[in-house]
Amino acid sequence: MAAFRPLVIAYRNGAPVRLQDLGQVLDDVQDNKSAAWFNSSRAIVLAIQRQPGTNTVAVAARVRSVMQNLKQQLPGSVDLQLRSDRSESIRASLADVQFTLFLTLALVVLVIFLFLRNLSATIIPSLALPFSLVGTFAVMYALDYSLDNLSMMALTLSVGFVVDDAIVMLENIVRHMEKGTPPLQAAFTGSREVGFTILSMTLSLAAVFIPVLFMGGIVGRLFHEFAVTIGAAILVSGVVSLTLTPMLCSRFLKASRETQHGRFYEASERVYQRVLGWYEGSLGWVMERRPAALAFSAAILVATVVLFVLVPKGFLPSEDNSQISGTTETVQGTSFDDLVRHQEQVMAVLQQDPNVDATMSFLGTGQINQGRVFMQLKPRSQRSMSVDELIRYFNRKLAGIPGIQVFLQNPPPIQIGGRRTKSLYQFTLQSPDRVALYDNANRLTTELRKLPDLLNVTSDLQISNPQATVTINRDRAGALGVTAQQVEEALYDAYGSRQVSTIYTATNQYWVVMELLPQYQQDLSALNLLYIRSQNGTLVPLASLATLTSSVGPLTVSHSGQLPSVTISFDLREGVAIGTAVAQVQRIARQILPSSITTSFSGTAQAFQSSQAGLLFLLILAVFVIYMVLGILYESFIHPLTILSALPFAGFGALLTLLIFRVDLSVYAFVGVIMLVGLVKKNGIMMIDFALEAQRVEGKSAREAILQACSIRFRPIMMTTMAALMGTLPIALGVGVGSESRRPLGIAVVGGLAFSQFITLYVTPVIYTYLDELPGRIRNFALFRPVPARPQPEATPAD
Repeated sequence: MAAFRPLVIAYRNGAPVRLQDLGQVLDDVQDNKSAAWFNSSRAIVLAIQRQPGTNTVAVAARVRSVMQNLKQQLPGSVDLQLRSDRSESIRASLADVQFTLFLTLALVVLVIFLFLRNLSATIIPSLALPFSLVGTFAVMYALDYSLDNLSMMALTLSVGFVVDDAIVMLENIVRHMEKGTPPLQAAFTGSREVGFTILSMTLSLAAVFIPVLFMGGIVGRLFHEFAVTIGAAILVSGVVSLTLTPMLCSRFLKASRETQHGRFYEASERVYQRVLGWYEGSLGWVMERRPAALAFSAAILVATVVLFVLVPKGFLPSEDNSQISGTTETVQGTSFDDLVRHQEQVMAVLQQDPNVDATMSFLGTGQINQGRVFMQLKPRSQRSMSVDELIRYFNRKLAGIPGIQVFLQNPPPIQIGGRRTKSLYQFTLQSPDRVALYDNANRLTTELRKLPDLLNVTSDLQISNPQATVTINRDRAGALGVTAQQVEEALYDAYGSRQVSTIYTATNQYWVVMELLPQYQQDLSALNLLYIRSQNGTLVPLASLATLTSSVGPLTVSHSGQLPSVTISFDLREGVAIGTAVAQVQRIARQILPSSITTSFSGTAQAFQSSQAGLLFLLILAVFVIYMVLGILYESFIHPLTILSALPFAGFGALLTLLIFRVDLSVYAFVGVIMLVGLVKKNGIMMIDFALEAQRVEGKSAREAILQACSIRFRPIMMTTMAALMGTLPIALGVGVGSESRRPLGIAVVGGLAFSQFITLYVTPVIYTYLDELPGRIRNFALFRPVPARPQPEATPAD
């Protein structure tokens, strides 16, 4: 820079005029209206984005390796630090899922042991777990899937019911062995009896996830790998149960007369027999009161519909990933230096908090009166508050800083929409009439701020920014020999940071930028000091040929779909669901806005709206697909209805549990409800398949057959349900990183299974007997009775 100062730029009266005589020569940055700070120190931020199809954890590891090499090459005055690493939350979340997976394995094996009380019998179905998981990994590898939160959650959930088929097979073989049948013969007989049952259970459960594969939108992309992974685990477990399990039973199970039972076995067997006896007695009592049981079923169906309306609807649950981001905003027209001072006050408050590990601050990356903040929090175990609690705490503290507003957000696990807003949910208004659009947008924003369920209601409408208008007197300018282009060039030279030269070095290049001194950029009256050289070489003051006025105008003009638009953004108060907020915003908008203004939700709110209709259709389609599969397997229209009669009880239990624990019916919870469609019908398949066989082979009545089926299938029904419950319970109770998303699914499945298990043991037999009588009643209905033939006159002999 020292070499620039003595440069001669002109000669006057024989004397040189040097650059240092006209202004200051400073060594500065190319753009001094943008800046970043890391923990109060000026910084340059480098963002690294992985390429599609690559592994986040692997890319992060390679970046860390490159950083170590760069640190050795940088001078000591430069500190290179890692601001944020998404792979850390991914690793922590996967570690939590892995722990949940192993805990689930242990609980499921424990359930099997408690029911069978035999080590060999416990190991055999437990082997279905690793074989099913290994087979699923092979399918994932073939499809080029990665281990992420959703695929790991699918594997964890599958642990609870991939053993169901093996349990049913093992229990039936053990039942025959307890009657004195040799192991090999028991394996053949038992597998032959339940082979079709296992096939029905496997295919119908896998069919639940077929509609998910063809679902579009963000939900379809989100759960595609989840559906394929869990479907592969189910199909592999079915193959293992039909092949490996009976083979192991024939080789490693001992005959009943060769087995020595201990006190624990005898005591637990007595308890089981008492429970079975109590169930058989209570089932007989219910069968004597079938109309009341049927009325109870109808009431549950109606209550399920009511609960579906009452349960708050959500989209994606908020996760605690130890990060907080936010937007700061000052009054329109604030200078950059004032914005820096306000931003420093905000960062001072955030850095003093013991829950914060590191902070980042950005200015100049968006609108000129806005900045960005980012906080990396300490791990959850070292913090006194969660992310959402910290946001509410910081909002109260930062509200006391005058002249600046701070909008903090918990970054969502999936960023939806490309528009950056100050709050999480967006509502967009569009109209070709900008005046009416801006006026009504302000009115709507004011009304929405009155709603108690909404927080941080703001908009991107900024139309009060101070501006200077230079109105050129064309006639006077022409008389003085000055063109409009010359006026524009003079203004750009003064205020536009014009690049006038470039300095080239061996390793880099540097712009030479010309502008007015800062003291002449802060006052509108300084425009009167500008002179413009006319075509005849004279200097003409700008004030002599133009009128200078000050006014206000838009800082930015937003467009959506080629039309002027205003986006209103908002957050939710604690405990308020997005479904409730969306309904309230739509109601206020209908009351205020004229028909010329079109509205739509965008970003996360739009994805929520589209997902609601899509998920409900998905649930209906899943039920239809299972009905078709069962109808084909049983070659009947009636028996699938009996099997699916447990669905209202499962839905009622899931929705009631979500309501009790104040959990929204989010996308994850809805997937749990869809999973229940495939899980709860297993009980009906086991009972009805046995009852149909008893009617065909032994000629028993429907009542006798279903009572015998309930008694014999009671143990496998309890085992499979408890295994599924134990497999889902760790997810429902999860407290690790990322568990907030998985908990709604676990809560829905646990609640639905627990309630439907108890009720269907009684109601399904009742419905079976009613539907078994249905064909006969239809045939006896008058409309279907054969019409007697009309008597014909007797034929007379021919003459």
